Amino acid sequence: MITYIGKDKLDMAAAAAHMAGDRIRKALQEHGEARIIVATGASQFEFLEALVKEPGIDWTKVTGFHLDEYVGIPVTHKASFRGYMRERFVSKTPQPMKAFNEVNGEAADTEAEIDRLEALIRTAPIDVACVGIGENGHLAFNDPPCDIDTTRAYKVVPLDDKCRMQQVGEGWFATKEDVPTHAFSMTMKQILWSKAIVCTCPDSRKAEAVKGAVDGPVTVLLPSSFMQLHPDCGMFLDPPSAALLSK
Repeated sequence: MITYIGKDKLDMAAAAAHMAGDRIRKALQEHGEARIIVATGASQFEFLEALVKEPGIDWTKVTGFHLDEYVGIPVTHKASFRGYMRERFVSKTPQPMKAFNEVNGEAADTEAEIDRLEALIRTAPIDVACVGIGENGHLAFNDPPCDIDTTRAYKVVPLDDKCRMQQVGEGWFATKEDVPTHAFSMTMKQILWSKAIVCTCPDSRKAEAVKGAVDGPVTVLLPSSFMQLHPDCGMFLDPPSAALLSK
């Protein structure tokens, strides 16, 4: 894992977008196509804005997946990650993407939806996963203690109280009771199987989780710590989120 501390949130986002763009361009050059995972949440606003401006990317040859979606939430809800992706990423690329495979949170049969997504994602490796870290150290919605053993691509997971309160704190829901109790989440192994990982994590409220992810032991009690084991992972921080790091 390499750690980059930007001078501010915009600098951090630009550096993260450059790494992601580099890995996308490399995949396009080597294979004629690229496959990416894209995260949502307040931490990704500046990163996504910078990523769609990266030069030399033929987006018509890029296939995307997103990490997670609340079970039962309509796409019209302001917290819907499908809606977020459409508004902040898919509609912003200079050319239409080859495909963007959404997680249908309203699927009546959750197992059938997981099977559908798994069939799509397993057709070829993921070139770069663009992720963030939750206040509880989660990756996607893999809250601690995470399941590091499953080989499924997605699963339905319960959301812990800290995770649900983060969604309230970011303004997506009015109260914890309004936050769904379960979500579809890409699994830990599926994320870690990506050829490269770009993790963008600003803000002081993430500092404790960042310290564990970078400095702490690799443990299921802090899912993001498993990125330490990845051979091509960049952690992009701003000064507030990096404040507790020892080095």
